[in-house]
Amino acid sequence: MQRYIFIIFFLGSFVTHAQESETILTLEEFIGYVKKYHPIVKQAQLITTESEAKLLKSRGAFDPKIEVDYDRKKFKETEYFDKLNTTFKIPTWYGIELKANYENNSGDFLNSEFNTPIDGLYSAGISIPLARGLLTNQRMATLKQSKLYVQQAEATQELLVNDILYEAISSYFNWLKNYQAKSVYEDFVVNAETRFINVKKSYLAGDKPAIDTLEANINLKNRFLDLEKASIGYIKSTLELSNYLWLENNLPLELENAILPDIQTIDLIDIVLNSSILNSTDSILENHPKLQELQVKKEILTVDKRLKMNNLLPTINLEYNFLTPEYDRISSLNTANYKSGLNVRFPLFLRKERADLKLAKIKLQDIDFDISATEVVLKNKIDAITQEITSYKRQYDLILNLVKDYKQLVSSENRMFSLGEGSLFLVNYREVKLIETQLKSIDTEYQLFISKSDLMRVLNNL
Repeated sequence: MQRYIFIIFFLGSFVTHAQESETILTLEEFIGYVKKYHPIVKQAQLITTESEAKLLKSRGAFDPKIEVDYDRKKFKETEYFDKLNTTFKIPTWYGIELKANYENNSGDFLNSEFNTPIDGLYSAGISIPLARGLLTNQRMATLKQSKLYVQQAEATQELLVNDILYEAISSYFNWLKNYQAKSVYEDFVVNAETRFINVKKSYLAGDKPAIDTLEANINLKNRFLDLEKASIGYIKSTLELSNYLWLENNLPLELENAILPDIQTIDLIDIVLNSSILNSTDSILENHPKLQELQVKKEILTVDKRLKMNNLLPTINLEYNFLTPEYDRISSLNTANYKSGLNVRFPLFLRKERADLKLAKIKLQDIDFDISATEVVLKNKIDAITQEITSYKRQYDLILNLVKDYKQLVSSENRMFSLGEGSLFLVNYREVKLIETQLKSIDTEYQLFISKSDLMRVLNNL
């Protein structure tokens, strides 16, 4: 059932130009499926979702609050006290807190300072930190950091998706390499079979010695052995590629034998990978997610450092409340009826606060070193891979010419052997060198592909 779904899905979605190309899975199509359906790509999106949830949580520190405190004591028909205290608080950005309060207390043994009018006592006031906590406090710092964590999560998500795409693309290149190697051996198995049949006929006709049939048979068996090894490599790479192919609802797919890689990938790889964008290394590094992630981390540590510096200040909290028994008359609020307070607290040595500030500064120095080192590493990686790509391009062009020359040499040797002027040993020797050169060209093409994807991985452009 799974294979049936797979065939319908792929054959229905591939753009084809001829009957033979209906089962070709191109690199671009493969990347599209990975981006859209792979579970790890979807999982990476949860990083941003989680950071947004944490941001929402930090905003909760600024939510208005209602507090109700009710306390009553009654014993042997005596009401000792009946106290009700309700408060509505509105936290604000700069540590200032607005409050509205209703208090209604009664009782035979009530402390006189808690006495209120019969209908209760209303108050409206404000609480202001005059030193520590005014310009910055834990609540403000947490919200600022949460906003920065969202930006950091976006950069982290980009890096994770980039890595999984790199692994997927590398598996495609490995699949293509093994397919091409298998195709080479398949072609030469056909050649070896044809040669063995012809040599055997010539031997039976008396034109070739018996030793030639033995040599042709040995050569055929070696080709079968090489083909078997290449087939195993292709099967393994196919299964590895299947790890990255999924459908909706997390349904994994398995590649059918009819699905083949695109052997024309060399002509389209720059377009698919966008690997021709390298114009200015500086501008690329400026927007690199790894450096953005470190820069955001530095901003988070800077917020923490400011909080630690603010904690060196003394705690001075001023509170002032207007009192009135009539909540519906704003004019009843005046400075004659009030409740105020002042709270001052200051540690003498500030050891904890000074140590926290020192640690925050050390972390900032550490992240600066990390940013500088990362910039240099990225620049050097880009330069090294760029030169590597240039070298592999030259090697690939040279090897293609070698393959062309070896094919002519093998063709000439075959012609001479068929005319009775050459030897089977030379034919086999030339053919072995041709096979080696073709495999070298396939491996060089693979290394070129990997280098281009390495560059895109470093640039985080996959």
